[in-house]
Amino acid sequence: MSSMWHQLEPLLPQVSKPARYIGAEDGMRVPRHAPGVVSWLLTYPDTYEIGLPNQGLQILYEILNERPDAAAERAYAPWGDLEALMRAEGLPLFSLDTHRPAPLFDVIAFNLSAELVYTNVLNCIDLAGVAVRAASRSDSDPLIGAGGHCTYNPEPLADFLDFAVLGDGEEAVGDITAVLADWKASGRPGGRNGVLRALARVPGTYVPSMYEVTYDGARLVAVEPRHPDVPAVVEKRTVADLADWPYPKQQLVPLTEVVHDRLNVEVFRGCTRGCRFCQAGMITRPVRERPAEQVRTMVAEGLRRTGYDEVALTSLSTADFSGIERVVADTVDDAGCSQVSVSLPSLRVDAFTVGLAAQIQRARRTGLTFAPEAGTWRMRQVINKLITNDDLYSAVESAYSQGWRRMKLYFLTGLPTETDPDTLAIAELARNCVALGRAHTRSPSVTVSVGGFVPKPFTPFQWFGQNTLVELRRKVGLLRDDLRRTKGVQLKWHDPAASLAEGLASRGDRRVGDVIEHVWRHGGTFQEWSEHFDLDRWQSAAEACGVDIDAYVHRHRTFDEVLPWDHLSAGLHKDFLWQDWRDALDEVGLEDCRWTPCYDCGACTGYGVEHVVASAVPPAGGSQGTGVDLSRGAEIPVRLLERPLVGAAR
Repeated sequence: MSSMWHQLEPLLPQVSKPARYIGAEDGMRVPRHAPGVVSWLLTYPDTYEIGLPNQGLQILYEILNERPDAAAERAYAPWGDLEALMRAEGLPLFSLDTHRPAPLFDVIAFNLSAELVYTNVLNCIDLAGVAVRAASRSDSDPLIGAGGHCTYNPEPLADFLDFAVLGDGEEAVGDITAVLADWKASGRPGGRNGVLRALARVPGTYVPSMYEVTYDGARLVAVEPRHPDVPAVVEKRTVADLADWPYPKQQLVPLTEVVHDRLNVEVFRGCTRGCRFCQAGMITRPVRERPAEQVRTMVAEGLRRTGYDEVALTSLSTADFSGIERVVADTVDDAGCSQVSVSLPSLRVDAFTVGLAAQIQRARRTGLTFAPEAGTWRMRQVINKLITNDDLYSAVESAYSQGWRRMKLYFLTGLPTETDPDTLAIAELARNCVALGRAHTRSPSVTVSVGGFVPKPFTPFQWFGQNTLVELRRKVGLLRDDLRRTKGVQLKWHDPAASLAEGLASRGDRRVGDVIEHVWRHGGTFQEWSEHFDLDRWQSAAEACGVDIDAYVHRHRTFDEVLPWDHLSAGLHKDFLWQDWRDALDEVGLEDCRWTPCYDCGACTGYGVEHVVASAVPPAGGSQGTGVDLSRGAEIPVRLLERPLVGAAR
C-alpha cells in the first residue's frame, strides 16, 4: 500500500487546522487494496469540517467497504495553505484514511450538494494529477464520477465528469463496482471508452460523453445518445425501503470540530408536501420512512458507540415522521433525559405540537428553526407551503410555553409573483412571534434568515426567471429598514450576488462549463465561502466565454423549450410540473399526497414503488391531518386523482 504520510507530515505544522488531514477517526476503515478490487476515492469538494458529517458519503463509504470487490477511502478539499505547499512539493490529492495518492484509485467520486462547489471539483481533479477535461484523459487515469442532488443537472460539469449517478446511491455503487470489476478482470476491453459505454447501460448512470448536444445559436435543441444501446432518458435510482439500508452503522467521530458534530440518524427519505421551490422534496419522492424500531436501535447503538450527547433525527421534514412523538420520547427515555439532547433540524410549523415540544425539552434544549418561507398566506399558496399564520403562531407559542427563548425563522425572497407587501409581511410575522414570547419570557428573540430564491431543475419553478441582483438587494433593503429598530428581531441574509452565480450553474447547459473552468483558472475556489466569493470573477468569466448570464438566470422559460436536463428523469412527469407551475400562478395549493389520493406525479407509478410509513398514526396538523385510515401501516393504497391538465399555451 502506497502512503504519502511521510511526505505530508512535515507540511502540517505549517498550515492552519492540521487535524483536517490526519484521519484516524473512530469508525474509519482501512480497506484492502488488491488488483481485483475496485478502489473508490469518495471526495467531498469542501473542507473536512464541512464534508465529514455528510451522511451520503458516509453511507456509501460503509456499503462499498462491506463488498469483497471494493475498497473505499475519503478525501476532502485541502484549504489553500496546504494546497500551495502540496503544489510546491509536487504532491497530489490524497485519501484521508491511508494517505494514498488519488491517481492510484480506480474512481474519484464527488458528492455534489451545492453548485458553488463546482470550481473546487475542478481544483481537486487537477490536484489529483488528472486532466480536468474528460476528453483529455488517458486509459490509465481514474474515472471521475459524481452523485448528489446537483447531478440532476450535471450539464455544466459534463465536460469534466466521466459519469454521474442520479438518485439514491446505495444500490447504484454496487452495480458500477460490478461493471468495473468485470472490466478489469477481462483485461480492460475497449479501454476507457469501453468501460464508459458499459457504465452508460447501468440504470441511473449518466455518461455525458455518450450524448451529442445540438444547439441552434443560443438555443439548446437536443441532447441525444450517440449509440443505440445508450438510453435516451436516464432514470434516477430509488431505494424502495430504507429498512434494508440501516447506514451508517459506524458514524465517523472526528478528531477536530466539525459542523453538525453529533450523531445523525436518517428517519426518512423523500417528501410529498409539494413545496414548489424545493428541489430536494421533488427529486427524492416517494416518502420512505425507516421503521420506528430501527430508528430507536440506530440511535441507542450510535450514542453508545460514539459517546455523543446530541442526536439529530434527520430528513427533509422530521416532524412529519409518523409517530414522531413516541420516537422522541423513547430516545430521551433510553438515553437519559439529563444527558442527551434531541435535535429535529427540519421542522414544519404545522407539525410541531405542544406534545412534541414537551418531549424535546425533557432533554437539553437545542435551537429551533422554523421555515415559513413566505410572509403571507397568498404567497404560501403560490409556493404550496400550506401553513397559515395561525399554524406558525401555534408552533411558536408551543415552543415558548415549553421554555424556549430563541428561535430562527427562515424565508425566501424573490419568489414568483412576490410583491413588496409580501416581503414586508416577513417583518410583521417576526414581530408577532416576539410578542407571543413576551408572555413566557422576559427577552424572547427571533432571528429572521432570508435567502434569495434560485429556481432549480425538476421543480414547478424551473421555468421561472430568477429575480435580478438589483431586485433581490432592494427586497433585503426593505426588510432591513423595516426591522431596524425592532427589539428582539435580528435579520440575516444570504448574499444575493452568490445567488446569481448559483442560478447560472443550477440551470446552465454545457456551455456554462467554460465559465466554471474560467473562474477556477483565475483563482476562484471555495466559492461557497463568503470571504472567497467574488461576483466580478464570475461576470468576467461569462463575458470572456460569451455566455449571457441574463439568458440563463433571469429569463422565463416556456413549456416547449428544451431544458438542459430533459434527457434525465427524476421520475416526475413534465406535464405534472407544468400544471403545478400554472397552479402556482393561480394561487392554488396541492395537499400532501401521502395521506390523500395520488396526483400521478410519476414518482410512485413510474417506478412501481409506494410511500412507506413507519406508523399507522399520521402527524398532526396542516395538510397531514386528513383522518385517512392508516391501519395497514406501511401499505398506502394508490388511488389516482384526476386533475385537468392546463396546456402549454394559456
